Amino acid sequence: MKVFNGIPASAGIASGCTFVYRDIIPDIPRYSIGNTNSEWERLLKAVAKSEEQCRELYELAGREMGREQADIFQAHLIMLQDPELLSQLKNRLETIRLNIEWVVWDTSRDLSQKLMNASDPAFRERASDITDVSQRLIKNLMEAPRNRFSLADLDTDVILVAHDLLPSDVLVMNKAHVKGLAMDEGSRTSHTAILARAFNVPAVLGLSTFSEEVSDGQLLALNGSTGVVVLEPDKRTLIRHQQEEKELREQTDKLGALKDLPAQTTDGYQVSLKANIELPEEAAQALQYGAEGIGLYRSEFLFLEPGKFADEETQFSAYTQVIAAMGNLPVTIRTVDMGGDKALPGFQSIDEKNPLLGWRAIRFSLAQPELFKVQLRAILRASVGGNVRIMFPMISGVEELEQALALLELARSECRAKGQRFSENIETGVMIEIPSAAMTADILAEKAGFFSIGTNDLIQYSLAVDRGNEKVGYLGDPSHPAVLRFIKNTIDAAHNQGIKAAMCGELAGDPWAAALLLGLGLDEFSMAASSIPIVKYIIRNTSMEICRNIAQECMRERTIGGVKAVIRKWMSRTSAKNI
Repeated sequence: MKVFNGIPASAGIASGCTFVYRDIIPDIPRYSIGNTNSEWERLLKAVAKSEEQCRELYELAGREMGREQADIFQAHLIMLQDPELLSQLKNRLETIRLNIEWVVWDTSRDLSQKLMNASDPAFRERASDITDVSQRLIKNLMEAPRNRFSLADLDTDVILVAHDLLPSDVLVMNKAHVKGLAMDEGSRTSHTAILARAFNVPAVLGLSTFSEEVSDGQLLALNGSTGVVVLEPDKRTLIRHQQEEKELREQTDKLGALKDLPAQTTDGYQVSLKANIELPEEAAQALQYGAEGIGLYRSEFLFLEPGKFADEETQFSAYTQVIAAMGNLPVTIRTVDMGGDKALPGFQSIDEKNPLLGWRAIRFSLAQPELFKVQLRAILRASVGGNVRIMFPMISGVEELEQALALLELARSECRAKGQRFSENIETGVMIEIPSAAMTADILAEKAGFFSIGTNDLIQYSLAVDRGNEKVGYLGDPSHPAVLRFIKNTIDAAHNQGIKAAMCGELAGDPWAAALLLGLGLDEFSMAASSIPIVKYIIRNTSMEICRNIAQECMRERTIGGVKAVIRKWMSRTSAKNI
């Protein structure tokens, strides 16, 4: 028995025999050519054939899932039609004068490597789209079969194992027989993960070299909620796993019944539960979990093409898609949090020793006012379609907030000058994720329309802990009394000024923290959509009086252990212990 730990990408538990999928990529020929025109004509024919295939996949995705998932393949179609990509291919063809299959492979390899070398996983995920499109082109150029075996032909139940799967692979696979997915590559926000969740297929990604250690027909137990995969489990482990699978089905049914009920305590106190999303296609899924809006729409995915800042129309289209999906529910768009450890190729001009403390988020945006206004205008224009809020990240003091608001006003003026409509009553808020912001929350509250506490960064900045460093990451505990005081100070400052305090960090989706945060006075929780049902269950099974008592006890504690002991005591006395 071997145990592997990966990324929990699609919730659920499954067990069964493995099917290891190894896509056969034909050997790509490499030879000199004399006439580039004939090679270019071959490429144009392959592009036309690839476009036709992508349209078929787009229509198939639309029928089986919906527009959000279908748009993955619409993006592939747009990529095939991108004049800049075609220009790069033509220039390289005329420069190296090699056959077009090699030119496509060589060009796509360079583009993929640039994205894969980025520190931000969102950049790396875009490499799979380039790979999908380039492989399609090459195979159409060579008239090669897609694979020795199509995943659409699966006729028995399996746990699908692969090094990587392209979005088109996931779309065409026989979903009725794929009970789980284990993959070396990928992350929770990759297109493969999004499609797996849309199909309700439990998935664990980011397993490194797992596919190399597995053979067809081996027994595999997979937990897409925890990221644990067990190869050839012993009898005791398998029985426990199957029991957990049964309990999860029962729990899912129980929590699913809460979808349309309010997040209201037993004594009538109601809060709002919203979802965090990174890609437009996640909006529809948020509604399926009962989200009351989008509390954090991370806009970074729009800025992935090396050396380019997404233009206004591209941004406008993406924002409009999310707003339309959510109807009249609120959508909070965080302005771009790039720079630092999430480098934007072409704009990162210095080698920063401490990128998390460097040129990022609002600092980057204020240093690039024209680019910042492009984003602000796109959000403003999209706002006419629904209920939109703008949130500025990494604000350290009121001066930065004032500068951001001034640029927003300039963006409004530019829209008016062009006759472009926008909502006049957009709320603007501040993400509280730096200790200086938490300590001066009373000052910020005078100019902000709302607060949203980003606990991920607030914890690492207040405790001087790099959460990505495995040697000290364990020290980044949200139960630290300092973190609780920062949260309490922020909430109190918001309420004293008559504005709401939300939380969009990971702590908001932690079931163990729900009662404590309620007791501290938090108005809105925003989290991964899949966490909404369990947090709602806990809120609906406790009273505000109990929550306030828990918060008071925790605020009196002097240690992390003391805070956790208070919460454990409460959990052991409530029905939440059964979930």
